[in-house]
Amino acid sequence: MTDVLHDHPNPRPNGPLNGVRTPNKTPAAPRPRLRRRGLPRANYPAGLGSLIWLGIVGLPLYVLVAATFQTRDGYIDDGPLALPDHPTLANYRRVLRSDFLSYLLNTALVTAVCAAIVITLSVTVGYTVVRARGRASRRIFQIFLLGLAIPSQAVVIPVYLVITKLHLYDTLLAVILPTAAFSLPVSVLILVGTMRDIDEELYESMALDGASPTRVLLQLVVPLSRSGISTVGVMSALHAWNGFLFPLLLTQSKSNRLLTLGLYDYVGEFRVDTPALLTAVVLSIVPIFLVYLFARRQLISGLMGMGGK
Repeated sequence: MTDVLHDHPNPRPNGPLNGVRTPNKTPAAPRPRLRRRGLPRANYPAGLGSLIWLGIVGLPLYVLVAATFQTRDGYIDDGPLALPDHPTLANYRRVLRSDFLSYLLNTALVTAVCAAIVITLSVTVGYTVVRARGRASRRIFQIFLLGLAIPSQAVVIPVYLVITKLHLYDTLLAVILPTAAFSLPVSVLILVGTMRDIDEELYESMALDGASPTRVLLQLVVPLSRSGISTVGVMSALHAWNGFLFPLLLTQSKSNRLLTLGLYDYVGEFRVDTPALLTAVVLSIVPIFLVYLFARRQLISGLMGMGGK
């Protein structure tokens, strides 16, 4: 038996004396702890903050909408937080039978024209600033940026004098022109950033094909700047829709009144019809809310600087 062990080709020095080979045992490595997939970790502070923010935003909306279904006496007796005991649509009927639709039409016209003017001018100015790259274009861009530091309240008297000299007082055009002018600086700033994101090789390829600057603008720049243009359109529309100062100072007759001034119809010398007033506010919010609802993606991407990508 001893000779057999010595003649073995690969004797195991640490093996047993009977010649039986045993595996070399090593301590097993600790198994990593597996995380359960599909079960995200709960973030209780974030949830609590979301609930608080929901209450801050939701409470005014609840008061606004609930008041439109109350009578004036019920609103005064029960308070703004009470649910309507007997919901009624009398406030909506009263508002729609008044001059509200005329005010809405005037406001929609002013908003549409302002947005068209701002989009047209800001696209052309932004394209000039991005592609010209000369001293004159830089000066133009600086002048537009200077408009960001000038509030409209500081120039109401010069604007009033210019409008009266042009014989535009008490017209919708008197509201459109200054409203569009004060929307241009931020619009040009947004579109310049959007157009600078367009790849330079695309401009060069269009130039090699013999495209004119107008063709480059319409076929290349405008399609790739949709997000920025949508952002400019929505922001200028919101500015015009919610404008109060210029309609107050530059219009007088009831036929040229806008929604922001039309709300005064429900405010008397000795009383305020709060349910009817809030009903007019709700109805005035709906159109611009629908515009934002359909353009929210372009608005967010344009504000984040991703217009050309």
